[in-house]
Amino acid sequence: MITINNLDFSYKNVAVFKNISLEFKEGNVYGLLGENGVGKTTLLKIISGLQFPKNGTCTVDDFIPSERNPYFLQNIFYLPEEVITEDTTPEKFINKLGVFYPRYDHSYFLNLMKELEVDANNKFNAMSYGQKKKSLLACALSLRTDYLLLDEPTNGLDIPSKALFRKVILQHGVSTDHTDLHGTTIIISTHQVKDVENLIDPIVILDHDEVLLNATFEEISQRLYFEYGAEKSDEALYSEMMPGGYINVLPNTFNMESKVNVEALFNAVRCNKKKIREIFAFGCEL
Repeated sequence: MITINNLDFSYKNVAVFKNISLEFKEGNVYGLLGENGVGKTTLLKIISGLQFPKNGTCTVDDFIPSERNPYFLQNIFYLPEEVITEDTTPEKFINKLGVFYPRYDHSYFLNLMKELEVDANNKFNAMSYGQKKKSLLACALSLRTDYLLLDEPTNGLDIPSKALFRKVILQHGVSTDHTDLHGTTIIISTHQVKDVENLIDPIVILDHDEVLLNATFEEISQRLYFEYGAEKSDEALYSEMMPGGYINVLPNTFNMESKVNVEALFNAVRCNKKKIREIFAFGCEL
Protein backbone atom coordinates (compact mmCIF):
# COMPACT_ATOMS: atom_id res chain seq x y z
CA MET A 1 0.00 0.00 0.00
CA ILE A 2 1.11 3.56 -0.72
CA THR A 3 0.71 5.83 2.28
CA ILE A 4 1.26 9.59 2.22
CA ASN A 5 1.11 11.52 5.49
CA ASN A 6 1.28 15.30 6.00
CA LEU A 7 3.40 15.72 2.89
CA ASP A 8 4.78 19.09 1.74
CA PHE A 9 6.56 19.65 -1.54
CA SER A 10 7.67 22.78 -3.35
CA TYR A 11 9.79 23.83 -6.31
CA LYS A 12 12.03 26.54 -4.85
CA ASN A 13 9.49 28.92 -3.26
CA VAL A 14 6.43 27.63 -5.14
CA ALA A 15 4.36 25.23 -3.03
CA VAL A 16 2.88 22.22 -4.82
CA PHE A 17 1.56 20.20 -1.85
CA LYS A 18 0.75 21.44 1.64
CA ASN A 19 0.21 18.84 4.31
CA ILE A 20 -1.59 16.32 2.08
CA SER A 21 -2.46 12.80 3.22
CA LEU A 22 -3.92 9.91 1.21
CA GLU A 23 -3.62 6.19 0.56
CA PHE A 24 -3.51 4.02 -2.54
CA LYS A 25 -4.59 0.49 -1.66
CA GLU A 26 -3.19 -2.52 -3.48
CA GLY A 27 -4.89 -4.17 -6.41
CA ASN A 28 -6.82 -1.11 -7.68
CA VAL A 29 -6.62 0.99 -10.83
CA TYR A 30 -6.64 4.58 -9.57
CA GLY A 31 -7.51 7.60 -11.64
CA LEU A 32 -5.39 10.60 -10.63
CA LEU A 33 -7.16 13.74 -11.87
CA GLY A 34 -6.60 17.46 -11.53
CA GLU A 35 -6.10 20.67 -13.45
CA ASN A 36 -2.79 21.51 -15.11
CA GLY A 37 -0.07 22.31 -12.62
CA VAL A 38 -1.64 20.79 -9.50
CA GLY A 39 1.16 18.24 -9.09
CA LYS A 40 -0.07 14.96 -10.60
CA THR A 41 3.28 14.19 -12.22
CA THR A 42 5.12 15.38 -9.12
CA LEU A 43 3.12 12.99 -6.95
CA LEU A 44 4.00 10.06 -9.22
CA LYS A 45 7.67 11.02 -9.03
CA ILE A 46 7.54 11.23 -5.23
CA ILE A 47 5.95 7.76 -5.04
CA SER A 48 8.59 6.32 -7.38
CA GLY A 49 11.48 7.98 -5.50
CA LEU A 50 12.43 10.51 -8.17
CA GLN A 51 11.36 13.56 -6.13
CA PHE A 52 11.80 14.04 -2.39
CA PRO A 53 9.21 15.59 -0.05
CA LYS A 54 10.15 18.67 1.95
CA ASN A 55 8.17 17.52 4.99
CA GLY A 56 5.98 14.55 5.84
CA THR A 57 6.32 10.96 4.63
CA CYS A 58 5.64 8.76 1.64
CA THR A 59 5.95 5.01 2.09
CA VAL A 60 5.34 2.15 -0.33
CA ASP A 61 4.79 -1.02 1.66
CA ASP A 62 7.74 -0.90 4.10
CA PHE A 63 9.96 1.23 1.88
CA ILE A 64 10.70 4.96 1.76
CA PRO A 65 10.95 5.70 -1.99
CA SER A 66 13.57 8.43 -1.60
CA GLU A 67 15.99 5.86 -0.16
CA ARG A 68 15.97 4.07 -3.55
CA ASN A 69 16.25 0.58 -2.04
CA PRO A 70 16.88 -1.99 -4.84
CA TYR A 71 14.08 -4.24 -3.59
CA PHE A 72 11.71 -1.28 -3.78
CA LEU A 73 12.87 -0.27 -7.25
CA GLN A 74 12.32 -3.73 -8.72
CA ASN A 75 8.67 -3.65 -7.64
CA ILE A 76 7.65 -0.26 -9.04
CA PHE A 77 7.74 1.28 -12.50
CA TYR A 78 6.97 4.85 -13.53
CA LEU A 79 6.17 5.47 -17.20
CA PRO A 80 6.33 9.22 -17.89
CA GLU A 81 4.35 10.98 -20.60
CA GLU A 82 7.48 11.44 -22.71
CA VAL A 83 10.28 8.85 -22.92
CA ILE A 84 13.54 9.40 -24.77
CA THR A 85 14.47 6.12 -26.41
CA GLU A 86 17.67 5.11 -28.12
CA ASP A 87 17.79 4.19 -31.80
CA THR A 88 16.70 0.68 -30.96
CA THR A 89 13.71 -1.66 -31.09
CA PRO A 90 11.18 -2.39 -28.32
CA GLU A 91 12.51 -5.96 -28.20
CA LYS A 92 16.08 -4.82 -27.48
CA PHE A 93 14.88 -2.04 -25.15
CA ILE A 94 12.86 -4.37 -22.92
CA ASN A 95 15.58 -7.05 -22.90
CA LYS A 96 17.96 -4.49 -21.37
CA LEU A 97 15.36 -3.14 -18.96
CA GLY A 98 13.87 -6.48 -17.95
CA VAL A 99 17.03 -7.79 -16.27
CA PHE A 100 16.37 -5.40 -13.35
CA TYR A 101 12.87 -6.79 -12.72
CA PRO A 102 12.61 -10.36 -11.36
CA ARG A 103 9.06 -10.97 -12.65
CA TYR A 104 9.65 -9.64 -16.16
CA ASP A 105 7.75 -11.86 -18.61
CA HIS A 106 9.06 -11.77 -22.17
CA SER A 107 6.25 -13.93 -23.55
CA TYR A 108 3.75 -11.54 -22.01
CA PHE A 109 5.58 -8.62 -23.66
CA LEU A 110 5.34 -10.27 -27.08
CA ASN A 111 1.66 -11.03 -26.57
CA LEU A 112 1.00 -7.42 -25.56
CA MET A 113 2.83 -6.09 -28.61
CA LYS A 114 0.71 -8.33 -30.79
CA GLU A 115 -2.45 -7.26 -28.94
CA LEU A 116 -1.51 -3.59 -29.39
CA GLU A 117 -0.69 -4.17 -33.06
CA VAL A 118 2.94 -3.01 -32.95
CA ASP A 119 5.99 -4.77 -34.41
CA ALA A 120 8.50 -5.47 -31.60
CA ASN A 121 11.38 -5.43 -34.09
CA ASN A 122 10.53 -2.07 -35.63
CA LYS A 123 12.81 0.76 -34.44
CA PHE A 124 11.30 3.42 -32.21
CA ASN A 125 12.59 6.11 -34.58
CA ALA A 126 10.51 4.63 -37.40
CA MET A 127 7.32 4.54 -35.31
CA SER A 128 4.51 7.05 -35.05
CA TYR A 129 4.05 8.70 -31.64
CA GLY A 130 1.09 6.44 -30.91
CA GLN A 131 2.99 3.25 -31.82
CA LYS A 132 5.83 4.30 -29.54
CA LYS A 133 3.39 4.93 -26.67
CA LYS A 134 1.83 1.49 -27.12
CA SER A 135 5.26 -0.17 -27.26
CA LEU A 136 6.32 1.48 -24.00
CA LEU A 137 3.06 0.46 -22.36
CA ALA A 138 3.73 -3.16 -23.34
CA CYS A 139 7.21 -2.84 -21.85
CA ALA A 140 5.84 -1.40 -18.60
CA LEU A 141 3.14 -4.04 -18.15
CA SER A 142 5.47 -6.92 -18.95
CA LEU A 143 7.72 -6.03 -16.00
CA ARG A 144 4.96 -7.36 -13.70
CA THR A 145 5.73 -4.89 -10.92
CA ASP A 146 3.55 -4.51 -7.84
CA TYR A 147 3.09 -0.81 -8.64
CA LEU A 148 2.71 0.74 -12.07
CA LEU A 149 2.49 4.54 -12.45
CA LEU A 150 1.28 5.79 -15.84
CA ASP A 151 1.46 9.50 -16.69
CA GLU A 152 -0.93 10.54 -19.49
CA PRO A 153 -0.75 7.10 -21.16
CA THR A 154 -3.45 7.81 -23.78
CA ASN A 155 -2.04 11.10 -25.10
CA GLY A 156 -1.25 10.68 -28.78
CA LEU A 157 -3.32 7.53 -29.24
CA ASP A 158 -6.00 7.38 -31.91
CA ILE A 159 -9.48 6.05 -31.14
CA PRO A 160 -8.76 2.37 -31.99
CA SER A 161 -5.52 2.51 -29.98
CA LYS A 162 -7.34 3.94 -26.96
CA ALA A 163 -9.73 1.00 -27.12
CA LEU A 164 -6.76 -1.39 -27.22
CA PHE A 165 -5.19 0.43 -24.26
CA ARG A 166 -8.35 -0.08 -22.19
CA LYS A 167 -8.48 -3.74 -23.21
CA VAL A 168 -4.92 -4.57 -22.14
CA ILE A 169 -5.23 -2.65 -18.85
CA LEU A 170 -8.42 -4.53 -18.02
CA GLN A 171 -6.83 -7.86 -18.94
CA HIS A 172 -3.79 -7.04 -16.82
CA GLY A 173 -5.93 -6.02 -13.87
CA VAL A 174 -8.41 -8.90 -13.89
CA SER A 175 -5.92 -11.73 -14.37
CA THR A 176 -6.86 -14.78 -12.31
CA ASP A 177 -3.27 -16.01 -12.16
CA HIS A 178 -2.35 -14.51 -8.81
CA THR A 179 1.20 -15.85 -9.02
CA ASP A 180 1.71 -13.44 -11.92
CA LEU A 181 -0.56 -10.60 -10.90
CA HIS A 182 0.99 -9.97 -7.48
CA GLY A 183 -1.78 -7.52 -6.51
CA THR A 184 -0.81 -4.93 -9.11
CA THR A 185 -1.73 -1.36 -8.19
CA ILE A 186 -2.00 0.97 -11.19
CA ILE A 187 -2.19 4.75 -10.93
CA ILE A 188 -3.20 6.54 -14.14
CA SER A 189 -2.63 10.29 -14.19
CA THR A 190 -4.64 11.82 -17.01
CA HIS A 191 -6.51 14.76 -18.48
CA GLN A 192 -8.29 12.42 -20.90
CA VAL A 193 -11.03 11.31 -18.52
CA LYS A 194 -13.24 9.67 -21.13
CA ASP A 195 -10.33 7.46 -22.22
CA VAL A 196 -10.12 5.78 -18.81
CA GLU A 197 -13.45 6.26 -17.02
CA ASN A 198 -14.37 2.58 -17.43
CA LEU A 199 -10.97 1.51 -16.04
CA ILE A 200 -10.43 3.62 -12.95
CA ASP A 201 -11.80 3.01 -9.47
CA PRO A 202 -11.13 4.72 -7.05
CA ILE A 203 -10.70 8.33 -8.17
CA VAL A 204 -8.29 10.84 -6.63
CA ILE A 205 -8.77 14.52 -7.49
CA LEU A 206 -5.96 16.93 -6.59
CA ASP A 207 -6.11 20.67 -6.15
CA HIS A 208 -3.13 23.01 -6.00
CA ASP A 209 -2.35 22.22 -2.38
CA GLU A 210 -4.83 19.58 -1.24
CA VAL A 211 -6.66 16.36 -2.03
CA LEU A 212 -10.23 17.24 -2.99
CA LEU A 213 -11.50 13.67 -3.33
CA ASN A 214 -10.29 10.12 -2.81
CA ALA A 215 -13.26 7.81 -3.22
CA THR A 216 -14.52 4.67 -4.93
CA PHE A 217 -17.33 4.71 -7.48
CA GLU A 218 -19.56 3.09 -4.85
CA GLU A 219 -18.84 5.87 -2.36
CA ILE A 220 -19.37 8.53 -5.03
CA SER A 221 -22.73 7.09 -6.09
CA GLN A 222 -23.83 6.91 -2.46
CA ARG A 223 -23.05 10.59 -1.87
CA LEU A 224 -23.84 12.14 -5.26
CA TYR A 225 -26.69 11.67 -7.72
CA PHE A 226 -26.09 12.05 -11.46
CA GLU A 227 -29.39 13.09 -13.04
CA TYR A 228 -29.87 12.96 -16.79
CA GLY A 229 -32.88 15.08 -17.70
CA ALA A 230 -34.41 17.67 -19.98
CA GLU A 231 -33.84 20.64 -17.67
CA LYS A 232 -31.06 22.24 -15.67
CA SER A 233 -31.57 21.82 -11.93
CA ASP A 234 -31.29 24.85 -9.65
CA GLU A 235 -30.23 22.50 -6.83
CA ALA A 236 -27.32 20.99 -8.76
CA LEU A 237 -23.73 21.30 -7.67
CA TYR A 238 -22.89 21.24 -11.36
CA SER A 239 -24.95 21.17 -14.57
CA GLU A 240 -23.84 20.67 -18.15
CA MET A 241 -25.80 20.68 -21.39
CA MET A 242 -25.58 17.48 -23.37
CA PRO A 243 -27.46 16.07 -26.38
CA GLY A 244 -31.12 15.79 -25.39
CA GLY A 245 -30.90 17.79 -22.18
CA TYR A 246 -28.67 18.20 -19.13
CA ILE A 247 -26.59 16.23 -16.71
CA ASN A 248 -27.04 17.50 -13.15
CA VAL A 249 -24.82 16.49 -10.23
CA LEU A 250 -26.71 16.72 -6.94
CA PRO A 251 -26.24 15.59 -3.34
CA ASN A 252 -27.80 12.12 -3.11
CA THR A 253 -30.23 13.02 -0.34
CA PHE A 254 -32.75 10.32 -1.33
CA ASN A 255 -30.25 7.44 -1.62
CA MET A 256 -30.98 6.81 -5.31
CA GLU A 257 -28.74 4.88 -7.69
CA SER A 258 -27.16 6.56 -10.72
CA LYS A 259 -24.29 6.12 -13.17
CA VAL A 260 -21.23 8.19 -12.26
CA ASN A 261 -20.08 10.54 -15.01
CA VAL A 262 -16.41 11.22 -14.28
CA GLU A 263 -16.14 14.47 -16.27
CA ALA A 264 -19.21 15.90 -14.54
CA LEU A 265 -17.86 14.66 -11.21
CA PHE A 266 -14.55 16.42 -11.78
CA ASN A 267 -16.27 19.71 -12.62
CA ALA A 268 -18.64 19.40 -9.67
CA VAL A 269 -15.70 18.85 -7.31
CA ARG A 270 -13.68 21.69 -8.83
CA CYS A 271 -16.57 24.17 -8.54
CA ASN A 272 -17.73 23.13 -5.05
CA LYS A 273 -14.62 22.25 -3.06
CA LYS A 274 -15.97 23.06 0.39
CA LYS A 275 -19.36 21.43 -0.19
CA ILE A 276 -17.79 18.27 -1.62
CA ARG A 277 -15.54 17.98 1.43
CA GLU A 278 -18.60 18.25 3.66
CA ILE A 279 -20.59 15.68 1.68
CA PHE A 280 -17.82 13.10 1.66
CA ALA A 281 -16.72 13.73 5.23
CA PHE A 282 -20.14 13.65 6.86
CA GLY A 283 -22.67 12.40 4.31
CA CYS A 284 -25.52 14.06 2.48
CA GLU A 285 -27.48 15.09 5.58
CA LEU A 286 -25.55 18.34 5.39
